[in-house]
Amino acid sequence: MEWVPFLASLGTLVLALALAYRPLGDYMAWVFQTRTHWAPERLLYRLTGVAADQEQSWQAYLRSVLYFSLAGVLLLYLLQRTQQWLPFSTGADNPDPGVAFNTAISFVTNTNWQAYSGENLAYTVQFAGLAVQNFVSAATGIAVAVALVRGFAYRRSGTIGNFWVDLTRTTVRVLLPLSVLGALALIAGGVVQNFDGFTDVTTVAGGTQSIPGGPVASQEVIKELGTNGGGFYNANASHPFENPTGWTSLFECFLILVIPFALPRTFGRLVGDNRQGYAILAVMGVLYLASVFALAAFESAGQGTAPELAGGPMEGKEARFGIPQSVIFAATTTLTSTGAVNSMHDSYTALGGMVPMLNMLLGEVAPGGVGSGLYGMLVIAVIAVFVAGLLVGRTPEYLGKKIGPREMKLASLYILVMPVLVLAGVGLSFGIPALRDSIENESLTNTGPHGLSEVLYAFASGANNNGSAFAGLTADTPWLTAAIGVAMLFGRFIPIALVLALAGSLAAQEKVPATAGTLPTHRPLFVGLTAGTAVLVTALVFFPVLTLGPLAEGLMQS
Repeated sequence: MEWVPFLASLGTLVLALALAYRPLGDYMAWVFQTRTHWAPERLLYRLTGVAADQEQSWQAYLRSVLYFSLAGVLLLYLLQRTQQWLPFSTGADNPDPGVAFNTAISFVTNTNWQAYSGENLAYTVQFAGLAVQNFVSAATGIAVAVALVRGFAYRRSGTIGNFWVDLTRTTVRVLLPLSVLGALALIAGGVVQNFDGFTDVTTVAGGTQSIPGGPVASQEVIKELGTNGGGFYNANASHPFENPTGWTSLFECFLILVIPFALPRTFGRLVGDNRQGYAILAVMGVLYLASVFALAAFESAGQGTAPELAGGPMEGKEARFGIPQSVIFAATTTLTSTGAVNSMHDSYTALGGMVPMLNMLLGEVAPGGVGSGLYGMLVIAVIAVFVAGLLVGRTPEYLGKKIGPREMKLASLYILVMPVLVLAGVGLSFGIPALRDSIENESLTNTGPHGLSEVLYAFASGANNNGSAFAGLTADTPWLTAAIGVAMLFGRFIPIALVLALAGSLAAQEKVPATAGTLPTHRPLFVGLTAGTAVLVTALVFFPVLTLGPLAEGLMQS
């Protein structure tokens, strides 16, 4: 692998994110602090009956999230099942009920797992269904994160904000303006934006090929900006209409990372201490860079005559991007619950393919999805200060709030949800004979450790609301569409319920003054402790299954 282009690309990306950190983070803090409603927002509140100036308890906030998400699932399912008769139909048949169910849950949960081919969905479903959910599912994640931050900032309060106001402001004031600017940049870079349908062209070899067009750039920008990841085309970001050049590939990485990396600044502003935001940012940054460099090292060390002649294992990678751009994109998407890919992770080396898997199993907190990464990291921070409190024999505190039994129960349950879903899904897939036969005969293209890795990756992707796949797994079977659909649903909304309950518990407390025994949560010690906690939890839970999958495969190849 050529390390100079890799370091140059990574350095450019880091510099762009650093320049956006303060202005975007401060702007989002203002969005959620201001009491002023814009005229279009006031009109929307009147039409929908929202009491915009009335805050909600955590229970009411949760009910609003669930009702809104349920409506999104039903609407998206209906659009898919009637797409043949909708305007701008491409002529494709309606998706099967199982696939439509899986897709509806996938986009509402900000997962964008694709058990379908993007080219087979009508344009109306794409821009009126999928693109809309790309906005509102991302806005929901940010709203929940802000609600948790209010839990730390409020004192003796029975409320944590208003979901409908947070949802509206995030969509109208943050996601829409950034999407317009990003779409214009993508169009300038060559991304397709039209309603031309399918165009038949004559190839160089003299054959005929049907090339689909569509409103790609407008959906591309929000799928990246909202850390969704579902591709307009089945090839996702490796398709030249979605990702034409190396420049657009790096710009898409910037779109994926800019909001998650700016949210720690918003967190620091809302709690009144910018140093707290820098500490969370440092944890995210250390884990992100460690993942990128580890993946680059594994993918540059491929064994064999062909990899050595090519400068690295190029199987599954776009020649336009090479290994440097591929590994940056792969680490970025799997650390942020995005799921977009510009290379096929299934074709990575055994240990290289393990890194994207580990990124998801880490909980996607470095920096994680929009909103979900911040509240996931804050839960880990709560656990970290609890561990520190045990070491010194005092009641732990974080940002002036005591971390008692109730808070630790909620944080512990949050940490356990995803591993239970992943390991239960994999265990049932191979432990029940009928399901094992379906997996082995209909879904897997590989046997042995790599086959296990494909199934493990699929459930890790679903339960973490990532949406990427190893690409060697056929997932449109009845079992996998149902099981991964359930994993996406529970992996999204059970943690949200626990986070909002934690926010309510913290908001009801009075702040306690810092003492000599209080752990400073803005210093390198806390950064290291929090990063170590995140890694340790993953290592303890998933090391056994990793030894049977990618680690075993890596030993077989060495």
